[in-house]
Amino acid sequence: MRIIFSSKAWEDYVHWQQADKKILKRINDLIKAISRDPFDGIGKPEPLRHGLSGYWSRRINDEHRLIYKVEGEDFLIAMCRYHYQ
Repeated sequence: MRIIFSSKAWEDYVHWQQADKKILKRINDLIKAISRDPFDGIGKPEPLRHGLSGYWSRRINDEHRLIYKVEGEDFLIAMCRYHYQ
């Protein structure tokens, strides 16, 4: 699978590189898990509804979520900081 970051998600990812290496490692682990199986695995994957229909969420921790969408062989990371903004 090819990984594509939205501009917001890339800003979030760079933030974690500078702010918290533990969360960055968790995000990288989630990305690897999504590459293996987009809809099952660690982080309690769940489909989102309403305005984010078509997107999925995985828990980074209690406060932050990794939001992504699978499109064919690609997956788009929409955000990896905060909670459904």
